[in-house]
Amino acid sequence: MQSVHTAEAVTRAGEALADFIRREQRLWIITGAGVSTDSGIPDYRNAQGQWKRSPPVQHGDFMTSEAVRRRYWARALVGFEAVREATIGGAHRALAELEAMGYVEQLVTQNVDRLHQRAGSRRVIDLHGRADTVSCTSCGYKMMRYALHAEMARYNPAFTGLDAGHAPDGDADLEIDFSTFRVLDCRRCGGIFKPDVVYYGDVVPRARREAALEGLFRANAALAVGTSLMVFSGYRFFREAHARGMPLASLSLGVTRADPLLTAKWRAPLTPVLEQAVSHLKQTRGAA
Repeated sequence: MQSVHTAEAVTRAGEALADFIRREQRLWIITGAGVSTDSGIPDYRNAQGQWKRSPPVQHGDFMTSEAVRRRYWARALVGFEAVREATIGGAHRALAELEAMGYVEQLVTQNVDRLHQRAGSRRVIDLHGRADTVSCTSCGYKMMRYALHAEMARYNPAFTGLDAGHAPDGDADLEIDFSTFRVLDCRRCGGIFKPDVVYYGDVVPRARREAALEGLFRANAALAVGTSLMVFSGYRFFREAHARGMPLASLSLGVTRADPLLTAKWRAPLTPVLEQAVSHLKQTRGAA
């Protein structure tokens, strides 16, 4: 499908999306990085679903290599500001409005920025966790991430105030000598601190995965917004929905792994199409 960007094309896409929502009524929605790009948080993939930069840190590497952890936390002192300072975008607001109107049975996000909750969405499952807290992988001691960053900054003054481009999920495009960076371990047991996110190579906790599936089973249709679904942890739900004969739709700027399964697809800018859909739903409700 060709991308649509003209005002007329956006209007048509928004009205078609509104018709899909009105027809299906109860949606299971999965969102990805494209929802938060307007908020200043970079995404991972291009319109063809390929990596824009080197893949993110792997779970096994983070847990077994102190050098990897030094690089990770030093870059995070620069890059995480993009997540901390991110503001709610139009797509987040539109999806929260759809929930308030009763159309969202479950929203599952692959993002870790908590912007859906800040926008007012309540039926949210953070599939890959949240980036604003950290936990000890040994004893479970938890703390806010900004507090850990502040402590690491005090111990590593040479790594504060550095300038680098922001990368997805609080990373930064910074390549320097990280060998002198001091990583702080758990103050209680000396274990490894890790952000409460699911890294590549890790698995989504079973309870979280099952809650997302239960939401899917209650819904009438599934909609992907701003995600390529290239990661299996998200794609698996569309595969399950397709096996159940559910209508599937996607709103994104590029290809998705689920393209062969889709009932409808709008390759268009997210925020204006979602806002148009919400507006159209409100107008038709008022006219009913």
